[in-house]
Amino acid sequence: MEEFSGIRLSRREFVVVGAASVSAAAVPAGAATPATAPAATAPASLTPVAAQVSLVVNGQTHALRLDTRTTLLDALREHLHLTGTKKGCDHGQCGACTVIVDGRRINSCLTLAVMHEGARITTVEGLGSPTRMHPMQVAFVKHDGYQCGYCTPGQICSAVAVLDEIRAGIPSHVSPDLNARPQVSPGEIRERMSGNICRCGAYSNILEAITEVAGSQS
Repeated sequence: MEEFSGIRLSRREFVVVGAASVSAAAVPAGAATPATAPAATAPASLTPVAAQVSLVVNGQTHALRLDTRTTLLDALREHLHLTGTKKGCDHGQCGACTVIVDGRRINSCLTLAVMHEGARITTVEGLGSPTRMHPMQVAFVKHDGYQCGYCTPGQICSAVAVLDEIRAGIPSHVSPDLNARPQVSPGEIRERMSGNICRCGAYSNILEAITEVAGSQS
């Protein structure tokens, strides 16, 4: 029991009175209390900005109004409902989101949709259909180039682009002569496909599928 100026307080009452005194001293005179403070408003710089973008996806033109922060991957999946392209790591490390943009393969999770105004984009849905499959899709089925199948759309898009790169004479880190046209070889294919990860480990089957398609196109 504490006694101040003739007032007797229990220890619990003393702690409560002391805490209330500290809180009152911390609020400047005339300051608004939580009940009377004006509602906070978001700064104008934090307000989402939308932009119009036109994309040619699998041969069809789409006009979209998107938050400028929308990735190409999310534009394809969430706005165009082309869910063949997969969101894996969302950091550009697994290759599951690979699509072909203006003839070059890219990780669609690492680029913004508004950066590709007017671009021609091919997803796995645009390569072939269940009734009319692309030769690479046929080869993946024939050689069992998948297990769970999650990475397969990205693997197939990347594989198609890899063969186009080799035909165009674009060298890789393992090309023996940078001035000569690279040849289709297991080493070239492995190097060029190294950005597409298959957690099931179907790499040898994927290599066989790509090699077969390369042979049929030569």
